[in-house]
Amino acid sequence: MQRVLLFILMGLLFPVIMLAQDDLKATGEEIQAYYARGQVIGILQEEIKSNDGKFPVGRQKFTVRITDGPYKGKEYTLENNCSGNPVYGYWVSEGEKVILALQIQNGEVINYGVDDYERDENVYYLILLFVLLLILVGRGQGLKAVISLSVTVFIVGKFMLPGLYQGHDPVLLALLASMAITAIAILIIGGFSIKSLSAILGTSGGLIAAAEISMFFGKTAHLRGVSEEEVQILMNTPQVLQIDFSGLLFAGIIIGALGAITDVSMSIASSMGEINRAGRMSTFNLIRSGMNVGKDIMGTMSNTLILAYTGTSLPLLLYYMAVKPPFIKLMNTDYLVTEFVRALAGSSGLILAIPITAVISGLLLKINR
Repeated sequence: MQRVLLFILMGLLFPVIMLAQDDLKATGEEIQAYYARGQVIGILQEEIKSNDGKFPVGRQKFTVRITDGPYKGKEYTLENNCSGNPVYGYWVSEGEKVILALQIQNGEVINYGVDDYERDENVYYLILLFVLLLILVGRGQGLKAVISLSVTVFIVGKFMLPGLYQGHDPVLLALLASMAITAIAILIIGGFSIKSLSAILGTSGGLIAAAEISMFFGKTAHLRGVSEEEVQILMNTPQVLQIDFSGLLFAGIIIGALGAITDVSMSIASSMGEINRAGRMSTFNLIRSGMNVGKDIMGTMSNTLILAYTGTSLPLLLYYMAVKPPFIKLMNTDYLVTEFVRALAGSSGLILAIPITAVISGLLLKINR
């Protein structure tokens, strides 16, 4: 059992990004960048000019020891000038774990500095906590959920992302990946049954609807998918040449709506199966019961999607409150309209998944009688 859990954890943690570095191979006089873990072992000098309780302004001089890689054990003294801007600065304390950026030439460190705080260890602990909670609370079903999550990460990391990088159609890739994730996850958790088939088909219908709605309104609103800072960075990356950024926007909407649409479809299909088992009724009444269940779920799940997208846009919304742009300018901003399309197209797909799932489940249950 322990080996199984270890395998699952490894599958969950490492299919997308391998956080290991190859052995450093510097040849000739070539300068190479290398990142290593380090720990602050002593503060030599510290001068704080001001401190508002959030981020200090001042100067530090401290010693860092490298804790991994070929330069493990080496110590360096660094100076750190903080302007009070948390975006471009850092303020360390003794014992703090950091990531060091080293410049290597002929196997020797010729330059060094703190690149960022070390954060990945916290991420691993959080993932471990999440997995343990799933298993402790859900037991068998929790273990199945961990397996389905591992499959999801694998499909995204090994199928969808490489396909996007190679320039394939983002919307088609997102739909295929989402349908594969849905089918595998539902079959793992619910087994082979009419309930599972209904949920898979209902989710697929909702995703296709979300894709069509987002593409229609996105194209008529001239959304180019380049309003976000991350996309602009990607556009200026020399290694990225063939990506369809508007398609990438619509693919993101599909992936973002997948979880909520799957939940709705599975809830309706499961409820209709239980209703049918409790007492046989006409197909029409069974479908109507499924629709009633879906209506109860619809409001909360739509809120879930809207609030999820709103949460990621809080800094921008606060910015708009501060500068108070004219309403006509605000409602025609590429970024804001993009967020409207993202939230409302996904929610529309969720709503349409309700009748699709109800009708499919009702018909399949009738055929199986």
